[in-house]
Amino acid sequence: MNETLVTLVGNAATPVDFRETATGPTARFRLAVTPRRWDREQQIWTDGRTGFYTVWARRTLAANLSGSVSVGEPLLVHGRLKVREEERDGVWKTSVDVEALAVGHDLTRGTAAFRRVVRGDPTLTAPTHRQKPATEMASVS
Repeated sequence: MNETLVTLVGNAATPVDFRETATGPTARFRLAVTPRRWDREQQIWTDGRTGFYTVWARRTLAANLSGSVSVGEPLLVHGRLKVREEERDGVWKTSVDVEALAVGHDLTRGTAAFRRVVRGDPTLTAPTHRQKPATEMASVS
């Protein structure tokens, strides 16, 4: 079966919704993607129409997302594109989802500190609260 793989660059538009299910951890959030184009006439960059995608993650990726991603953060999402069409109240709606294979922070717009997860760690399946970066912690004291 052919699958459409995509890589999206955007911002987390909603908090990560983490859930423990019978099949294992699952997480989802909305990603806002706004294309930018160079307007030759005005000689400026302009924003296009923002598209919203629901990003789904499972297992370890789901658990790690819950402790790593906050609203507004710039992200890269790579995964399988899923387009759904359904009729509600006589109106056809189209939803675009991405089944994430990998998610990371966009380092063209900031820095990140990576912490490796130890396999078999029981905290893997429970969402953790994000720790403030050292620069934020220093300013709080």
